[in-house]
Amino acid sequence: MDIALNYNYKVVKQFTIATVVWGVVGMLLGVFIAAQLAWPALNFDIPWLTYGRLRPLHTNAVIFAFGICGLFATSYYVVQRTCQVRLFSDRLAAFTFWGWQLVLVSAVITLPMGFTRGKEYAELEWPITILIAIVWVAYAVVFFGTLVKRKVPHIYVANWFFGAYIIAVTLLHVVNGASMPASLTKSYSAYSGVQDAMIQWWYGHNAVGFILTAGYLGMVYYFIPKQAERPVYSYRLSIVHFWALIFTYMWAGPHHLLYTALPDWTQSIGMVFSLILLAPSWGGMINGMMTLSGAWHKLRSDPILKFMIVSLSFYGMATFEGPMMAIKTVNSLSHYTDWGIAHVHAGALGWVGFITMGSIYYLIPRLSGKKEMWSTRLIDTHFWVATIGIVLYIASMWIAGVMQGLMWRAVNADGTLTYTFVEGVKATYPYYVIRFGGGLLYLSGMLMMAYNTFMTMREGIAVQARIPSLLPAHV
Repeated sequence: MDIALNYNYKVVKQFTIATVVWGVVGMLLGVFIAAQLAWPALNFDIPWLTYGRLRPLHTNAVIFAFGICGLFATSYYVVQRTCQVRLFSDRLAAFTFWGWQLVLVSAVITLPMGFTRGKEYAELEWPITILIAIVWVAYAVVFFGTLVKRKVPHIYVANWFFGAYIIAVTLLHVVNGASMPASLTKSYSAYSGVQDAMIQWWYGHNAVGFILTAGYLGMVYYFIPKQAERPVYSYRLSIVHFWALIFTYMWAGPHHLLYTALPDWTQSIGMVFSLILLAPSWGGMINGMMTLSGAWHKLRSDPILKFMIVSLSFYGMATFEGPMMAIKTVNSLSHYTDWGIAHVHAGALGWVGFITMGSIYYLIPRLSGKKEMWSTRLIDTHFWVATIGIVLYIASMWIAGVMQGLMWRAVNADGTLTYTFVEGVKATYPYYVIRFGGGLLYLSGMLMMAYNTFMTMREGIAVQARIPSLLPAHV
């Protein structure tokens, strides 16, 4: 059979396996540093194991390793299936896989050694940031090249979201990554002072907006209809959702800098756009939920669909909480507390984690020549264990965060602080232990997924899906 007539499933399978492997690594690191907050001696006085060095490695591992490997896998799969053509270039696609793994291994080596730019989600030093840019340009060429040679007249909405995330990340990475090298392992930002903070959180918030939101909405608009065997509830709403979300997100970054040296008018703009952001976010959530109209009964027996639909619930929760926390009066209580940690992880564990896991569970059998995963019961167990883990995690951090905010602002009649900082830390300790337990449960679910993936692929076959000659609207 002519290879040109088949989809390229090899690179999709490689990224799918990488997603599962890096998921275990990233979540293991998260559990370890959560344990360090409860029991600080667990760094063993080894510099490479200190919280300050492993925390950035954890965020890079879960976002750029687990998260983006999942986006590579799903976007490569979806763009081929919806355009009904093979990827634009097999060699470039293979380069994106091996190049991205080199980026990730470089992060694993350099961050524990203390080589960092000190910028949230942009810690990696300049030689690695250049490699990221090269791999990302190759990714863009493969993705958009595939769109250009499509055999269908329209571009399915999932590809709009994938395309926006690829373009936006290019812009964000290049602008925020501008730096002046001092040596091979040290560089300084091209910006200074409050301008550096503004650009960093323009980047930081839009990394959330375009990687952790737009990219995963691409998964929502393809995999939920496919798993539910129902069309998208409203295709028109999906287009409105896209444009409203893409325009609004870019302006919300200053809400990370409330009560700082950033000009007050800039902070206010960030707050206003954050509140506006609630409308397109919930529009997308409702569109995804309503796709199950007439198929809600499937949730009883389909654990993959449970992952996908519950992910939308957490998406709705996080995108309500975020705008509320961007209101200055609310932020005066939540700023710098563990409430922010609860908010981030409601989105990361519940929204990003669950939609990725559901989509990967969808892909694995299809890439292995199987009708379904090795154990559907294990998927169901994974779902419930992980859900309980998330609830323990975010509930403990919500309580801890509000408590911290109230303790820090409490004053005596003479104007002195009622509580010392150490008293706040002591009061938080039980909630750190609960968070560790929740994270341990979530990691346990990821290990179940890894085992289920191994058992499914162990006796799998190399799948070659032939590109159809008769073209329906989209597949």
